[in-house]
Amino acid sequence: MLLAIDCGNTNTVFAIWNGERFIATWRTSTEWQRTADQYYVWLSTLMKFQNIDAEITEVIISSTVPRVVFNLRVLSDRYFNCRPMVVGKPDCLLPTPPRVDEGTQVGPDRLVNAAGAFDRHGGDLIVVDFGTATTFDVVASDGAYVGGVIAPGVNLSLEALHNAAAALPHVDISKPQAVIGTNTVACMQSGVFWGYIGLVREICARIKAERGVPMRVISTGGLAPLFQQSEPLFDDFEDDLTIHGLTVIHRYNKDHQ
Repeated sequence: MLLAIDCGNTNTVFAIWNGERFIATWRTSTEWQRTADQYYVWLSTLMKFQNIDAEITEVIISSTVPRVVFNLRVLSDRYFNCRPMVVGKPDCLLPTPPRVDEGTQVGPDRLVNAAGAFDRHGGDLIVVDFGTATTFDVVASDGAYVGGVIAPGVNLSLEALHNAAAALPHVDISKPQAVIGTNTVACMQSGVFWGYIGLVREICARIKAERGVPMRVISTGGLAPLFQQSEPLFDDFEDDLTIHGLTVIHRYNKDHQ
């Protein structure tokens, strides 16, 4: 059994892969102070609650928060008796290495998204990930990550409005009934929602023009369904793209040991 761990800036996802499918997926807040023992108590309690009897023998980790990795390594060593693969480290091979400026450290999540998207959809892709940041990952015809775009995340933008402007409240993102808001909340929701519609459409159009080839646009991340259902911006939606990408990279490393 493989334990795939996707650690993002806000949340961390744990998923158990039995070689054919995910038999369980759990999400927790990302906290670098959490110890290996705390991770194990939390994980084993959930497994017991859902009657999951899985003997985990391998672990793969993707983390955008470097300080979390140490305790996840300890978790793997102490409780699963294995050395985890960590995406971005030299001993974790990628199906196709990224082609970016020399010395550039590409976020592990972006490398994993590229691997997962290529496995499911082939090459010439734009992967739009609605996370803490909104990222655009460009995947070449051979599956290589070749660059992209980073923009502030949707909720990050709303938080910035609330924190920087004393009169503006905290609001949740949703599709407004009209573009012109008639109250403060509606005005903020309209600005962020339609602003991001325009941002995604314009950036994808410019990437396609710059690449000069037909490209499919794949969306993923927590807020992707909101935009997926509202406007014809994307060709496909993947709710488990990053976790799937981890299984692709794990399989590649097992095949090339």
